[in-house]
Amino acid sequence: MTARDTTSRRERLRQATLRQIHTVARKLLIAQGPSAVTINALAREIGVSGPALYRYYSSRDELIEAVTAGFYHELTTVLEETRTAWASAPANQRILAMCRTLRGWSTAHPAEFSLMFANPHSTTKEPDSDSPRYQAGHKFELIFMEEIVKIWEGQGFPAPHLDDLAPSLRDQLRDYSTKIDGLLPPEALHVFLSAWIRLYGLLCMEVMHQLDFAYSDLEPVFEECLRDICDMFALEYEPPTDPLEPSQT
Repeated sequence: MTARDTTSRRERLRQATLRQIHTVARKLLIAQGPSAVTINALAREIGVSGPALYRYYSSRDELIEAVTAGFYHELTTVLEETRTAWASAPANQRILAMCRTLRGWSTAHPAEFSLMFANPHSTTKEPDSDSPRYQAGHKFELIFMEEIVKIWEGQGFPAPHLDDLAPSLRDQLRDYSTKIDGLLPPEALHVFLSAWIRLYGLLCMEVMHQLDFAYSDLEPVFEECLRDICDMFALEYEPPTDPLEPSQT
């Protein structure tokens, strides 16, 4: 066996262990909540010593970051698959399909959603821009933004004049536009973020059952939200069709 073969085998074993850690961490998260996801708890479930797992993650914070990044990657992959399936469809149909996919994944994975979005800074320190969690979250952020950029650069959509916005809001939008390398100008970002707040806010309330006192079926409410979002981007709203059958126009 060559040195390369030995290295490849070790890497395969390492990747297999990391996948097992992620699987068990998810199981604990779903069954017992975020506080149950600790290195020692994982070690007990997997059947190894705690020190053995510290070779993979030096702290619980690092473990939670990695698990959260994995969920972001999973959700982003699902959204990318939807975007690809609807690649030849008009922009409105593609974006609507992606929004519905986001809701489908979120409601099917409430524990994962809550770890990612409802308590995004559950570790004791903020993730830096080089961390797996930050990078995975940024990739998720871009998948919707890229679609809106295409619309802005193509047909465009109504946006407020910056002078009509509060000075603090203008400054924050300019800063964020710089942060994303000018993918969208501040005024377009205002529309994009307003739409995201609507979408994300409703999803949070649904996943966390904050509207159960009034609604037993939130799909019509979600579709109303999508109709409003379409209006914000000057897109035509269309009711849902079979997600496996993109409509041809």
